[in-house]
Amino acid sequence: MTHTPMRARAEIDLAALRANVRAIRERVQPHSAQVMAVVKADAYGHGAEPCARAALGAGATWLGTATPHEALTLRAAGIEAPLMCWLWTPGGPWREAVEADVDVSVSGMWALREVTAAARQAGRPARVQLKADTGLGRNGCQPADWPELVQQALAAETEGTVRVTGLWSHFACADEPGHPSIAAQLSVFRDMVAYAEKEGVEPEVRHMANSPATLTLPEAHFDLVRTGIAMYGISPSPELGTPADFGLRPVMTLAASVALTKAVPARHGVSYGHHYITPRDTTLGLVPLGYADGIPRHASGRGPVLVGGKVRRAAGRIAMDQFVVDLDGDTVEPGAEAVLFGPGDRGEPTAEDWAEAAGTIAYEIVTRIGTRVPRVYVNR
Repeated sequence: MTHTPMRARAEIDLAALRANVRAIRERVQPHSAQVMAVVKADAYGHGAEPCARAALGAGATWLGTATPHEALTLRAAGIEAPLMCWLWTPGGPWREAVEADVDVSVSGMWALREVTAAARQAGRPARVQLKADTGLGRNGCQPADWPELVQQALAAETEGTVRVTGLWSHFACADEPGHPSIAAQLSVFRDMVAYAEKEGVEPEVRHMANSPATLTLPEAHFDLVRTGIAMYGISPSPELGTPADFGLRPVMTLAASVALTKAVPARHGVSYGHHYITPRDTTLGLVPLGYADGIPRHASGRGPVLVGGKVRRAAGRIAMDQFVVDLDGDTVEPGAEAVLFGPGDRGEPTAEDWAEAAGTIAYEIVTRIGTRVPRVYVNR
């Protein structure tokens, strides 16, 4: 790793990200599907603008965000690629999105009314993608309400306030191979798309596949796949396979400079609550990262760190800004590198290892790394 003398850093390997996008493209090319690079939540903690540019450079043709603010920030940065945004609340900002040429997702009549009003104000049609709830039970339009939404969207298209550019949905259990909901949702989606097209909708794209469906369900690729976590080199689920099984490489490496090392006697309490007490005379190392930086407190006593050539565990409670590792009497100098996670090539833990230690998923581990940790981009 390139050494940058700082308390901590999240190194983002854009060459790995580009290679991941190319691997995903190869997987979907037999079905002529395009790739949407999902860069919501600041690109899952990796940095939205640099990751968006790298993904587009590697052949992704669309970008996806959750919130309008995320979409408009990318537009303000000068990124002009097709861009979709799907998590809307009453009040918009619809007009700004219409004027910025952002595809907006509509799941119900309230949103269609608001976006058509904004399009009238803007004096140009809104690019709208209709979302079908095929069984996830989250956002999206229920099959019973779909005919009304489709008819009203077509009426808005006739009057020139809307262009229906897409029909889409989202899986509930694509990360659980063979789950009965997968086939059921695909069937409902095909029916809802067929209805909309029979009524006169001519979408540019139909899409349903998230990362796990992109990797394991070719029949779900349609015109476009939406890859988030896979693009960042993390497997959507350990039971599907490791990143390497899919030709992917983790993009983020999280490291810190050891802040202090010291000798302590046996039976010495460590960190809040003394949940760890040294079993013998030993040395302790202080890692200057804590839950304010996104290190999960749930991993106290279990979180793995590579320090001084060995993987150690967080000794006792992970605090807001720091935690301790027992160095087992080894001599480690202050300033030595502590690697919390990375691709795993050098024996360091992975984000998946931290997810297991915290009882969560690797998505959460990378996404929660806070703004106090600078992102350092390599291989731009």
